[in-house]
Amino acid sequence: MTKILLIDDNQAVLNFLRILLLQKDQYEVETLQDSTKAYDLIEQGRFDVLILDMDMPNVSGLDILKYIQKNKIVLKTIVLTGVEDIDLAISAMKLGTYDYMLKPVDEVQLFKAIETVVHEKELLKKGEIPHKLSLDSLKYKEVFQNVITQDENMIKIFHVVEKFAETDNSVLIWGESGSGKELIAQAIHQISNRRDKNFVAVNAGAFAHELFSSEFFGHEKGAFTGASRDKIGFIEEADGGTLFLDEIGELSLPIQVKLLRVLQEEEFYRLGSTKNIKADVRIIAATNKNLFDEIRKGSFRKDLFFRLNINSINLPALRDRKGDIELLANYFLEKFNSKYKRNIKRISDSLLACLKSYSFPGNVRELMNLINSAIIVETGDELKKKSLPNYFLENNNSYGLVDRESAICSLAEMEKEHIGKILRFANNNRTKAAEILGISRVNLIAKIKKYSLDKAAEGE
Repeated sequence: MTKILLIDDNQAVLNFLRILLLQKDQYEVETLQDSTKAYDLIEQGRFDVLILDMDMPNVSGLDILKYIQKNKIVLKTIVLTGVEDIDLAISAMKLGTYDYMLKPVDEVQLFKAIETVVHEKELLKKGEIPHKLSLDSLKYKEVFQNVITQDENMIKIFHVVEKFAETDNSVLIWGESGSGKELIAQAIHQISNRRDKNFVAVNAGAFAHELFSSEFFGHEKGAFTGASRDKIGFIEEADGGTLFLDEIGELSLPIQVKLLRVLQEEEFYRLGSTKNIKADVRIIAATNKNLFDEIRKGSFRKDLFFRLNINSINLPALRDRKGDIELLANYFLEKFNSKYKRNIKRISDSLLACLKSYSFPGNVRELMNLINSAIIVETGDELKKKSLPNYFLENNNSYGLVDRESAICSLAEMEKEHIGKILRFANNNRTKAAEILGISRVNLIAKIKKYSLDKAAEGE
C-alpha cells in the first residue's frame, strides 16, 4: 500500500485528512503535528508521498522542503496552505513540490495528485518509464512530431504532457513568445479524451473589453447595434473540446472576472440572452509574462491564476536548448525548399556558427523566419551567411568574423543588397517584403528611400 506522511500543526486538519485518505482503503497514513521531528521521520525513507503544511512554528514547510532537496531525499511532496502567498508558491515549486493546493482541500484534486505520483512511481519500478527518457519511450510519440527537438529537457516535458493530458484539469503553459506553447497545447488536446472535438486557439490579449463578451460568449440577434444574427462564441465552438487561450497575461481585469466565472460555474450567457448555457470545455492557457509579478502589481487575479494553474508546464527558450538549433535549421531548410521549389542542399558552417552564437529572443519562430528569408535570397546551392537578414548580422556576435564565403563589404551595402533581393522576390510588394524582413512597412519605405531603391519598389 502507498505510505503517506501528513505534517501539519493543526490536529483537526490532520484528523480530517487521515480519515479522508483511509476511506480509500489504499493508503497507510501516518500523521505528525510536531514539525521539529519531521527530519528524523523523512530520513527513514518509509514514505511514498508527503502532504505538507507550509505555515508551522519552529520548522516550517519551506524548511522541510529545503532539507529534502539538500539531502537528495526521494519523496514526492504535495503542499497545503491556508494563505494565497505567491512568493511562497514560487519557492515551493522551485524546491521540487509536485503540487501546491489551497485549504480547504479540494478532495478530487488531492486524490488525483496522489494517484499520479503513485502511478509514476510504479511505472518507474517496472521499468516502463526509463530513468533516461527518450522520444521512443513516449506513449503518444506521434502528437509531438511538429515539435522538433533532441533536447533532454524537452523530452522530459513531453512525458509530463502525456500525464497531464489524460486528466481534464486546466493547464498553464509558461514560455517566451515563439517557444512552441500552442504546439504543446495541441499535443495535450490530441492525447486527451476530447481529441475528437474542436481545438479552438484564441489570442486572449487581442480583444478589447467591449468586444470580448461577444467574441467569447457569442450573442443573440439584436443584442446590440449591428447584431443581425445569432453568433456562437469561442466557448460554444470549443464545446466538448479544448479552448486554448494564448497570452492570458494580457487580459484586462474585467475580462478576467468573466473568465473566472466560466471556470467556477461551468456555464455562461450569450450577450442579449437570459438562458444559461453549460460550458463543457477544457481550458489550456499560455503566457509569456511572469504572472507572479502581474499578481503582485495587481494586474492579474490570484483566484484566476490558481484556477488555471492546476497543472503547469514551463517551456525552455531556444537559447537554453542550443543542441536543437542545427536540427531545427535543417528542418526549416527542407520545409522552405519545398515551399519555394528550391534545391539548396546544405547550410554553410559559418552560417551555423552564427546561429549557434545568437541568443534568439524570438525563439523557434525567429529561427524559422531567418531560414525562410535566407532561402528566398540565396542564389547558390548552399545557404550562406550573406543571405541572412541585416538585423541578425548586426546583432550577432560572430558578425565581425571574416570567412571565405563572401567578399568584405560595408553593413549598409549588405543591407541594401538584401532588401533589394526581398523586394524582387515579393514582386515589389512593400507589405509582403516588410513581413519577410521582419520590419514595419514604414521602416522599409524609409530604407528604400535611403538606398534609392524606389525604382525597384514601384508598382505595389
